[in-house]
Amino acid sequence: MNIILMGPPGAGKGTQAAKLVKEFGLTQISTGDLFRKAHREQTSIGVISDYFSKFGRLVPDDFTNEMVYDYLKENMNNFGNGFILDGYPRTILQARELEYFEESLGFKIDAVINLDVDFDVLKKRLSGRRTCKNCGATFHIMYKPPKVEGVCDNCGGELYQREDETEAAVKVRLSTYEGQTRPLIDYYKMKGMLTNINGDQSMDDVYKDIKKCLEAL
Repeated sequence: MNIILMGPPGAGKGTQAAKLVKEFGLTQISTGDLFRKAHREQTSIGVISDYFSKFGRLVPDDFTNEMVYDYLKENMNNFGNGFILDGYPRTILQARELEYFEESLGFKIDAVINLDVDFDVLKKRLSGRRTCKNCGATFHIMYKPPKVEGVCDNCGGELYQREDETEAAVKVRLSTYEGQTRPLIDYYKMKGMLTNINGDQSMDDVYKDIKKCLEAL
């Protein structure tokens, strides 16, 4: 089972993907994680993604497509029960490229799940996030505060606000999503692949709805 998990920044895609990994034995393929790995290794894609994410912009399609294709090709035999694409595709051009990947690498996308969340809620979620510089754990000043302000509960590392999660960057990210990624919803709806999930619910209720969708496949 291979699925696309869509939704705006802050919709909770990572949280839901982690639950699916645990219960269904799927592999999470997060473009955010791949970009951060590229950043740590200072590859050309890492440098390019740093520049665009600093301003809340999407990395150009060509670079993202290349990164995802290379990862899929290298790991296609290691996905076990299937995979979750988290953060890809984000544009219609990327979606069409993914269809080429399906033919080229011999897999099929079974479902597209979209988490629909109110933008005012998203702004609060994103601008309140804090990330550990050491282990990457995430916290929230309102919803999931650390036991000690500015200190990671897991490893004691320093918490910081990512550049793409400042209030100004969040506004740009949501505007970018609305203009470039929102059309994907109509694209997959027309193909009969889309299931919309109310992302304003509790995380547990969101997961229950996702699970119902997957069990019906």
